[in-house]
Amino acid sequence: MCWRSSGAMRRKRILAVAAACAVLALGALLHVGMQLAQHSRRPVRMQAPFEDVRFQGTHGSLLKARHNARCALLMHPIRGDRRAMAGRAKFLREAGITSLAIDLHAHGETPGAYTTFGLRESNDARNGLAYLRTVQGCGQVVAIGHSLGGVAALVGEGPIAADAFVLEEVFPSIEDAVANRLAMRFGYAGRLAAPLIYLQLPLLTGIALEQVRPVDAIARLKVPVLVVGGMRDEHTPPQDTRRLFDAARGDKTLWLVEGAAHEDLYAFDPVQYRARLEGFLAKLPR
Repeated sequence: MCWRSSGAMRRKRILAVAAACAVLALGALLHVGMQLAQHSRRPVRMQAPFEDVRFQGTHGSLLKARHNARCALLMHPIRGDRRAMAGRAKFLREAGITSLAIDLHAHGETPGAYTTFGLRESNDARNGLAYLRTVQGCGQVVAIGHSLGGVAALVGEGPIAADAFVLEEVFPSIEDAVANRLAMRFGYAGRLAAPLIYLQLPLLTGIALEQVRPVDAIARLKVPVLVVGGMRDEHTPPQDTRRLFDAARGDKTLWLVEGAAHEDLYAFDPVQYRARLEGFLAKLPR
């Protein structure tokens, strides 16, 4: 009887430890989900000659070219703000292109409690495009989006009405984005746990996962698109970049950058970036 009682107690202790571990694991996963969606609001100061503007609640900075033939809407990656696109704006100005760099929803100075991985950020993309259409000389607008910025240009009510797109390191779907990031840290186990993270996001942010699928949205583009990714990118691996490119229809160009990880591709190789972008822009119809 004592042996049976001791065995029962041992089983209870094992079950109690297992339950405690499950609670801790669930808590850790909930924390990861909340961290992924956390806002990145902060004051942003852009030095002259950038001109700070605000349009329909979206904050941005305009850099005018003296004789602009076309304009560019610049959209930063997640956790960033419009300062991340300042380098691109400066070289575009030298090429005679006026730029507007914007803070996306819940980033920089644009309000928002949580990032929504492109969905509500798409409103800011539309706001930025609408503002550029009011600027003299901006008869043609190119949308340049890095990671989250590229997603914002595509999803929501549909791709914004830009005249061309440059999409850098854009994930095909939010499920892919979460799985890749967990796999980087925890290997195959992280990929298996990914649904426990991304299935929280609708509860945290109010978005539906099917609303954040750039791989579906890019198929609706009817203007030229340049799809860019890094060959060493683990967040958005080359196969994901190719998948996005393959889904695009019509006039499209793929550029996989040798040696680049998930990073600022302009900062990685400014000379090659500028040459590639200027080559793409030179082929656009006037």
